[in-house]
Amino acid sequence: MYSLSDFDFELPPERIAQLPLPDRSASRLLQLDGDQITDRHFADIVGQLQPGDLLVMNNTRVLKARFFGVKETGGQVEVLVERVLDNRTVLAQVRASKSPKPGNRIRLADAFDVTTGERAGEFFTLHFEGDVFELIEAHGRLPLPPYIEHTADEFDEQRYQTVYSKEPGAVAAPTAGLHFDQPLLDKLAQKGVKFAYVTLHVGAGTFQPVRVEDLSEHKMHTEWYTIAQETVDAVRAAKAAGRDVVAVGTTSLRALESASQSGELQAGSADTALFITPGYTFKTVSRLVTNFHLPKSTLLMLVSAFAGYAPIRKAYAHAIANEYRFFSYGDAMLLTTTSR
Repeated sequence: MYSLSDFDFELPPERIAQLPLPDRSASRLLQLDGDQITDRHFADIVGQLQPGDLLVMNNTRVLKARFFGVKETGGQVEVLVERVLDNRTVLAQVRASKSPKPGNRIRLADAFDVTTGERAGEFFTLHFEGDVFELIEAHGRLPLPPYIEHTADEFDEQRYQTVYSKEPGAVAAPTAGLHFDQPLLDKLAQKGVKFAYVTLHVGAGTFQPVRVEDLSEHKMHTEWYTIAQETVDAVRAAKAAGRDVVAVGTTSLRALESASQSGELQAGSADTALFITPGYTFKTVSRLVTNFHLPKSTLLMLVSAFAGYAPIRKAYAHAIANEYRFFSYGDAMLLTTTSR
């Protein structure tokens, strides 16, 4: 049994990537298969996939979910939209010196008002007077991760989205997908690699560290996903042909595995609070493209379950020693599961 301290490591601050590289596919790729480590460039992934392999990508699109505002009393407020409930309603984190009460009005971005509804755990329900997506896109700010120190600019608005983003609803990017540009996707298609998509709207909880030493006591944040029958059919075809199902990012993996709890992937939409730790048996995904993750995070636990605890520790030590770039704007890994 593993505990929280087993997933801690020392990361020099200079290893945290603060800016993306000018070219998406110019990042590095650490390939880990068993305990064998190979240093590559991300574009080398074309040579590591075979015709008929299936890349499953998360096509969520990041919302401009951060707002600064003012309460009716004049108090300053910061709002981070966590989830869109419908075209007029969201769940949001609200930071203020004094929490608003139901019925309070907040002026956001000096542009429009929202009304506070009931609390939902750590979140507030906020009611918009117009279309949520239109107001967020017009007046919100891109919410970069807390470890990125600069304010989002126009370059971030383009680079903190995948080139295949389509469905708005996330407050953080599925960052493994940031390494793919259209020329690289075209090369993969020319080789015969197949593509399928899921949607999982990444929440701010993805950045929250686990705070309990006993992992069985951790309450996982929930995220909404949907998987179409077309994707289920593509997965079944790949597996029937003996090809790999390659999840692009931990979010794609969590969606696929959440929908595979019966033993076989099923189409549909649901909330998932799946917490994957070492000992989990993967049912659908055989390889994973992922970035490097935070110490004591659920995502570090997930990749340790996928590729093996000791191999991941070895790979992370190698990455730090060889000056890989970490986290959302950093380099990538290509992992093969120990389950197959």
